[in-house]
Amino acid sequence: MKKKVFIGLGVILALFIGLVAYYVVIDLKAEDRLVEEFNEINDLANASNIDLDEIYERLNRTITNGDYKVVEEAGKNYLRDSFDNSIAIAKILNDETILNSLTAENYEEDGPDFIVTRAYLSAAKTNLEDYKNKYYEFFTDEKAMSYIESKNLDEYYVDFYRDKLIGDMSSFKEDTTVEESINDVIKILVDTENVINFLVDNKGKWHIEDDLIVFSEDSLLDKYNDLLYVIAEDSANVDMSV
Repeated sequence: MKKKVFIGLGVILALFIGLVAYYVVIDLKAEDRLVEEFNEINDLANASNIDLDEIYERLNRTITNGDYKVVEEAGKNYLRDSFDNSIAIAKILNDETILNSLTAENYEEDGPDFIVTRAYLSAAKTNLEDYKNKYYEFFTDEKAMSYIESKNLDEYYVDFYRDKLIGDMSSFKEDTTVEESINDVIKILVDTENVINFLVDNKGKWHIEDDLIVFSEDSLLDKYNDLLYVIAEDSANVDMSV
């Protein structure tokens, strides 16, 4: 009788160990898939030709279940918000509206008060400052961890999220390339505002003729050209590749 009991316990113990091993293997496979997924998203984001559709397709899907799905969603929500902010920065940096503000066509359409142009330039400056601050905020531990801290997960999953999916962000925080590019563009926006404000202050003293601006006084033309020269100098230092 005792032998049968021991045999029964041995079978139960073997099944238990087998189940534990099975779930450990399942968990390890889930971790491997997540690490590979996040590495591939990183590669897509740093490619020479960025495929936005592919990136967002990855960010909007889940490939795991259970607690790992919670981890995955937290990590992808973090990446999506960070990526959205970077896209917003890039759109302004490459917006031709900035350059078109100082064309004869815009002078005729929006002058002499330039209500639309002035509103655009002001909003662009404000938005760039906001996006710049958010950009570097995303590379803080506090911001990254805020996406998972409220999920009530075991510390193991939180550590996996931090160590394997998010990783060390110190190099990003130390890189001032984006900040410098944004500051350069903000300076161009200010320079452009100076030209537009000059035209507003002197409305009635200029007009467009054969796609060229003509001033009633040579001194005004000289001042206008000086303002354009400042823009040309500042534009030479702008890196629009961010």
